[in-house]
This record gives sequence, structure tokens and C-alpha cells, in this order.
Amino acid sequence: MVIHKEGYKILTYLFVVLLIVNLAVYYLLPESTAFRWTVWGISAFIYIMILQFFRSPRRLIITNDNHVIAPADGKVVVIEEVDEPEFFNEKRKQVSIFMSPVNVHINRNPISGMVTYFKYHPGKYLVAWHPKSSTENERTTIVVTAKNGTSILLRQIAGALAKRIVWYLQAGEEVKQGEELGFIKFGSRVDVFLPLDAKVKVAIGEKVKGGSTVIAEFK
Repeated sequence: MVIHKEGYKILTYLFVVLLIVNLAVYYLLPESTAFRWTVWGISAFIYIMILQFFRSPRRLIITNDNHVIAPADGKVVVIEEVDEPEFFNEKRKQVSIFMSPVNVHINRNPISGMVTYFKYHPGKYLVAWHPKSSTENERTTIVVTAKNGTSILLRQIAGALAKRIVWYLQAGEEVKQGEELGFIKFGSRVDVFLPLDAKVKVAIGEKVKGGSTVIAEFK
């Protein structure tokens, strides 16, 4: 299993803390064999759960300028036409992907192009499926414009557990479809705002893989 760089520090600290706890139980309660094994089992379970959260599986990225690929692993929870007020100020097709704590939490570029807008918004930590999470939670807004002039807006959104959004790009930077753009720790959601004439290729409830699943196709 390959571990993502965002997990190195957390996993190191967690290992040290769990080691101290287990050593303290071992030396302070030498006669409590059952309790020691219980603590060890709980510690191993916690560490494995956090470890799998930061896994970084290899993905075969097939680039296509007509495709919009999923920016994250998870389940499609929203497909609708909405008003996008921050950048486009017009109606767009929104596709939202919910990432549970067991999903891979790497975020990837849905298309290739130039980052023409980027903004970080501090905010609340409403549950990711809350209707106002897209506009009130901590989030980033990223607009990527392809060479043909088509633009999409991507929003990383923190949730009730996810209180750390990481991004690796900035305005004016060229990005490639499928490459990592950031990471959201411990479950959240990613919104993609597409042109109205884009053909959505996924359905509500469908599970998608970041960098692999085609979620829409440009006209």
C-alpha cells in the first residue's frame, strides 16, 4: 500500500501516541493480560483505519479533452441545474461527489487547462450533504479553463469531520487532467459546475473513482 504524503505526519504522531499508551498499560498493569490485549487490539484497529484513509492507489489516467473526469472517489449525491454566483453568475450543471471516511481522499484535476481563478473561503463545518455546505462551509473555489475556452468550476468543501483542505495549485498555473490538485482529510465533498450543454454521464447514487470515471462530456 502506498501512503499519501499528507498522512506522514499524522501517522507518525499517532504511532507514537499509541505506542506510549500500550507501553504504559504494559508496565503499569502487568497482571491485566486481557485488558492489555484489548488496548492493543483497539490501537491496531485505530491505526489501520487511519492508515487506509491516506492510501494512494495507482490510477491509469487516460486524458481526453472532451471528457470531464471525476475529481474524487465517492458517491454522486447531486445532479442539478443551479445558479453559480461566485464566478460565472449564471446557471450551471452541478455534479457533487460525497467522500466518506473510507474513500480515497486525493482530489484530481477534472480537465486540462489553465487555472483562471482560485479562492480559499474560511467557513463553517456543516455535514457535507447539508444544502448550504457548498456556500457556507470552509472551501476552495477553482476555475480551470481549457484550451478551447470552456471553463469548469471545482469546489473542495470541508465537512463535519474534514477540517483540513489542502490544495497544490494557484491561479495562472497550467494543470493536466488527472493530476493531483489537493486533498481533503477525513471525509467531505467536491462540487463540479459544468456548462449547461455538457452531457452528464453519471447518475445519482453512482460510485465514481477520481481520475478514472468520466462524469461528463463536452458538447
